[in-house]
Amino acid sequence: MTRTFELADGEITLKADALEMGGDLLVAVTGGERPHIGSASVSVPRPSLADPAKISSTTSTINLTGHKDNFVGDRISARLSAVLNTNVVAVCGIHIDSIGPEGIERVMALADQLAELILADLKKPEQS
Repeated sequence: MTRTFELADGEITLKADALEMGGDLLVAVTGGERPHIGSASVSVPRPSLADPAKISSTTSTINLTGHKDNFVGDRISARLSAVLNTNVVAVCGIHIDSIGPEGIERVMALADQLAELILADLKKPEQS
C-alpha cells in the first residue's frame, strides 16, 4: 500500500509517496512547479562508525546531470534507513523557480519533517 504525505511552508509544498516493498521502502519525493526525477538515493543500514551498538546508514546517489535533488533524497533515505533498519530508495525531483538560500533552507526543513511523518506512520502498531 502506498502512503502519501504532504507538507507546506507558505508557497513551498513537498509531497512524499512511500511504498513498502517486502522489508524495503521506496519513497518518491516531489515538489514545486515541475515534479520530476532528479536523483535516486539508496541507503543501506549498518552499524554506526561512532557507536557500533547503534544503527546508521550508508547512502549512494545517482544524480541526473545538473540536478541537486540528492540533498533532499539523501537526507530522507539515510534517516529512514537508519531508524527503520532497512534498505531505502528515495527518488527525488523538486523544482521551484528562482528559489534562494532561504527557500532552500525551508525545503530542507520540510524534508526533515516529511521523514519524521513517514517514520511516525510506519512505526504505528498494525490496525486489526
